[in-house]
Amino acid sequence: MVARIKKNDTVVVLSGKDKGKKGTVLEVLPKKDLVMVKDVAIVTRHLKARKQNDVPGIKKQEGYLSISRVMPICGSCKKPCRVNTKMIEGNKRVRACNRCEEIF
Repeated sequence: MVARIKKNDTVVVLSGKDKGKKGTVLEVLPKKDLVMVKDVAIVTRHLKARKQNDVPGIKKQEGYLSISRVMPICGSCKKPCRVNTKMIEGNKRVRACNRCEEIF
């Protein structure tokens, strides 16, 4: 089965406080249906010094989003698109834009 969203894809957020933001995918957790997008869903972490050389403080970092809240952006038509699959060169499946039918 071909994954709908992969690492380094450009996606747009469909819902939530970050609706409309665009970013690249940093990490995908397919078993949990979660995705981490750069500069989206920023959470604040309060870090405690565990060792003598550790620096305590407040750190902002990306959190996980549900994979259903993001949609990939097609590289050729530059619009959010649904993903179809195409068979090329025998039995190889690739992802294709549903709108313009280009492979990405």
